[in-house]
Amino acid sequence: MSGSDGIRQVRLVAHFPGVNNTTVWSDPRSRSQIDFSSFEELARTAERGRFDYFFLAEGLRLREHQGRIHDLDVVGRPDTLTVLAALSAVTANLGLAGTLSTTYNEPYELSRQLATLDHLSGGRAAWNAVTSSDAFTGENFRRGGYLDHTDRYERAASFVRAVRAFWDAAGTGRAAVHRDRFFDIEAVPTLPRSPQGRPVVIQAGDSPQGRDFAAAGADVVFSRHGGFEAGRAFYDDVHRRLAAHGRGDDELLILPGVTYVLGDTPAEAEERARAIRYQQVSGATAIRFVEQVWGRDLSEYDPEGPLPDVEPDLERVLTQGTAAARSTDRAALVERWRARAASEKLGIRDLVVEESARQTFVGTPEAVAGEIVRHVAERASDGFVLVPHLTPGGLDDFVDRVVPLLQERGALRADYTPGATLRENLGLAPRP
Repeated sequence: MSGSDGIRQVRLVAHFPGVNNTTVWSDPRSRSQIDFSSFEELARTAERGRFDYFFLAEGLRLREHQGRIHDLDVVGRPDTLTVLAALSAVTANLGLAGTLSTTYNEPYELSRQLATLDHLSGGRAAWNAVTSSDAFTGENFRRGGYLDHTDRYERAASFVRAVRAFWDAAGTGRAAVHRDRFFDIEAVPTLPRSPQGRPVVIQAGDSPQGRDFAAAGADVVFSRHGGFEAGRAFYDDVHRRLAAHGRGDDELLILPGVTYVLGDTPAEAEERARAIRYQQVSGATAIRFVEQVWGRDLSEYDPEGPLPDVEPDLERVLTQGTAAARSTDRAALVERWRARAASEKLGIRDLVVEESARQTFVGTPEAVAGEIVRHVAERASDGFVLVPHLTPGGLDDFVDRVVPLLQERGALRADYTPGATLRENLGLAPRP
């Protein structure tokens, strides 16, 4: 969507980072993951910056490593919909998006919960529909186990169709019927039609099947391709898939997750970025990261020393952990890491920093604003999901120093449209 002067509008999303190694937990400015004040502060900052929506991740089970719970996980994995409902009372224009699994929820119940949030918020609800892949999480649920990759996406597509059928039947007094190999449901919705008609649906898959799933019915794609060239390739690929589903280019937004570091000079920004990367990856974190790929206990290794000379245990099945750990070719990954470590003279911690903790936008506020505008103008994205390294104050400097520059360039709204729903703020077509 372009403004009145033809400049493509930047879409901005505030991500509450939750439990991951992006957040610098050791920083004294980091606060609670469960106190409502943390959620409220980040949401209010995003609304002050005229962001489109607040994005909350979800974890359905605490992660474990070597038989122990990750220490940081126990600081809080709150229920998504409860937090978003509370935020609806302290925000007026900001969209409220939650990550909710299609594997471990039921369509009728979730459609009702999201429609309720849409009513409570005046049309600001959004749902990041994700599949859940591992048996480890499945142990928390009655049916246990997990679905293979193909079935996960087929169930997800069926799930989304069912939810939308219930939304569309709202207020009609008629039952919505959805029957296939995954579901056999006939239900009359208990609510009138929600303000948006249908809450906004977000999808985050990156496989060919995930991209097709997004092209078929998502309103927004949460992408991991924040770099310019990778972003443009992903953008073009997903948009090519839209026509096969009878959809136009203006029916889908692509918003990569990114991080940023600002400085008064380029050198200062680079120095800050390097310091943050090393705060994000402690020695213990680096060892755990490598253990998840090796499949072995490496606690005796020095994180400042060379990569382990022992070979990885490729017979061990990894049910959780990093994307690297779940790679289908861990042997090739280990060889690549060894080659890079040797050529660049990197120890374990140095390598993990380079492989895992990299900021997308680093520079002065003017440079960062210019790069954001370029990405959107040249269709490498439609905007960005900002993942701050501090919770909850990590967006403050972006809102104070970059947002005014985007507004001066005409790339970001100066204010919200009164009474607009999230769908309208995003420039998406209304649902009849």
